[in-house]
Amino acid sequence: MAETTPPLDSALSSAPSPTLAPPVAAKRPTSMTHHGVTVTDDYAWLRDPAYPEVTDPAVLAHLEDENAWFAARMAGQAPLMDHLFTEMRGRIKEADRSVAQKDGDYLYWVEYAEGAEYKTWWRRPVADTAVPDELIFDETAAAADAEYFRLGAISVSNNGRMLAYAIDNDGSERFVARVKVIATGELLAHEIPDTLSGLIWNHDDTALVYARVNDQWRTDTVLLHKLGTPASEDVVLYHEPDEGFRVGVGLSASDRWLVISTGDHETGETRLVPITDPAAPALLVRARQTGVEYDVDVRDHGNGTEPLLFIHTNDTHENFRLATAPLSAPGTWTTLIEGSDEFYLTGFDLFRDFYVVEGRVRGLDRIELRYYDDPARIEPIAFPEASFEAGLADNPEWATDRLRLTYESMVSPATVYDYHVATRTLELLKVQEIPSGYDASLYRTERIEITARDGTQVPVSIMLRNDLVGPAALYLYGYGAYGIAIGPGFSTARLSLVDRGMVYAIAHIRGGDDLGRRWYKDGKLDKRTNTFNDFVDVARGLIARGMTEAGRIAISGGSAGGELMGAVINSDPDLWGAVVAHVPFVDVLNTMLDETLPLTPGEWPEWGNPVEDAEAFALIRSYSPYDQVRAQAYPPLMVTAGLNDPRVTYWEPAKWVARLRELKTDTNELVLKTNMGAGHGGKSGRFEALRETAEEFAFILWQLKLTNV
Repeated sequence: MAETTPPLDSALSSAPSPTLAPPVAAKRPTSMTHHGVTVTDDYAWLRDPAYPEVTDPAVLAHLEDENAWFAARMAGQAPLMDHLFTEMRGRIKEADRSVAQKDGDYLYWVEYAEGAEYKTWWRRPVADTAVPDELIFDETAAAADAEYFRLGAISVSNNGRMLAYAIDNDGSERFVARVKVIATGELLAHEIPDTLSGLIWNHDDTALVYARVNDQWRTDTVLLHKLGTPASEDVVLYHEPDEGFRVGVGLSASDRWLVISTGDHETGETRLVPITDPAAPALLVRARQTGVEYDVDVRDHGNGTEPLLFIHTNDTHENFRLATAPLSAPGTWTTLIEGSDEFYLTGFDLFRDFYVVEGRVRGLDRIELRYYDDPARIEPIAFPEASFEAGLADNPEWATDRLRLTYESMVSPATVYDYHVATRTLELLKVQEIPSGYDASLYRTERIEITARDGTQVPVSIMLRNDLVGPAALYLYGYGAYGIAIGPGFSTARLSLVDRGMVYAIAHIRGGDDLGRRWYKDGKLDKRTNTFNDFVDVARGLIARGMTEAGRIAISGGSAGGELMGAVINSDPDLWGAVVAHVPFVDVLNTMLDETLPLTPGEWPEWGNPVEDAEAFALIRSYSPYDQVRAQAYPPLMVTAGLNDPRVTYWEPAKWVARLRELKTDTNELVLKTNMGAGHGGKSGRFEALRETAEEFAFILWQLKLTNV
């Protein structure tokens, strides 16, 4: 297929200047003292005082110098990047559509056109197949004049006539919401700025409920916006006074209740409001209690029977139980499913005639159907492989006899099923197509366990070609934070490494919740270093098994996974042949000391509060990658950042790279690329994002000397 986008960024297509040298940041020492310890930071000036506006000429000049150095050093890999990009793009079905899903009177789906970066959203009436398909939103048109585009919430009104949607045009994750008439495309007069939530229609489509971010990018307020009025007149339904908590809003499964939730990384609280009267006093389910998380849905037939609350909570077991309570006594919880050491209950979904619980057993997904009138009846959904990733997809209807599911494994492309409840059978609807071809029989996947230094068995998911003879180069991915599990899913881009003779591995390290809530807790706060040790020990274990060798391991991680990259190159630099750190959270101590930053107060339950706790200060300082950079040899390193990133601010990677340039004793590559018009997720658009993957893989192959494979 013909290439329809430019082969390279202009910066990468130019030859390096013979006078270009690695940028050297000026040292402007500033000091702070906490708990009797004074810490000096030579590069704090890289934080623009006007942030979130970044206009300081010196700061911008330094970032541009780093980008120029990145372009110069990567210019020699331009043919490889082009080749990788073309290869990866060839595995994407460009003209594609999702499986349509019924929601009320319509079937809804999305499509990609050939060559398009973004989707279009469509529908057609269920009752009249002769009616032409109706375009309800065109992302490509909305993104036409923007360097960056991301669609957030999108919601059709109950009467089907209007569409509410929210757009971010710079990566700052401050979405602007608009409402349009679907039939005519007419935009209603007033927009809603600074949204970061779903957009919930009230019962008669005269108003929207949403959550707003404040100046510190904290969602602290739920508001009611009446159509036809300016956002300045929106009515506050709930305001969260605790700076560490974040607020969200959703709709119950039966569409009769607004669910307003608030919480941090260890504590939650929920309120319910009837959708027919959003301004009514909210019903508090149970007052917050430190360490107790819970979320709520409502089984409500609307026939005069008292609604029954379903509560998913960790109050009696860290792996969560499922409880019920009458609406009249919402804080009186009766156990429906006990918490279990074996089954980690991650969530539930209610439907009219049954409910579904999701969880994991030994790190593998499990989906169970259960029945209101027969608690002993449990129907697990069986899948064909031993290691896989599966879950509920979008199931919008309260009264349904089938469930939409997604399934994939490291060797099985993404698959969509309908599960028929009455017959307990899976109906195959769609398998991800790979136009350039894919033969699953050429590959195998394994799930092994490696013993960490404290005796803990750490799972590792591996994909490789059947004809590979080791030891081989290996790509090792890790995250290990916030209780986020990294599933053994499928990736077409990954094939560009595996087909070049690399092993691809995912380390399911502590800090994620892959093996349950205890697995998460054992990688946070005072046990944070378990995460880093697990990752290193997995690498050493793979070497011991003959899969790879020290110096032939490429590692990658982003955000908190970027913190992981920074920690392990400080501790064990000789293990790694190439390192990629995307938007890395590396200035941990300074960030956790700064209460004015968007995420800091809400992050203290995850990392500790070094402002008040001397032990937390000492521990964070002991592993914070920026603070622990030392005079030693470091492996080749590629770092990325986003100027508008509200999660990991741009100056963290910039400062880290500056200190590494100052102190490292090697001549290995060190490059930093800052996306000047994007945020935490890098460039938007399916092909522009793919180009960034091609950059990462080209860097890795270059450093591992696999460019001719």
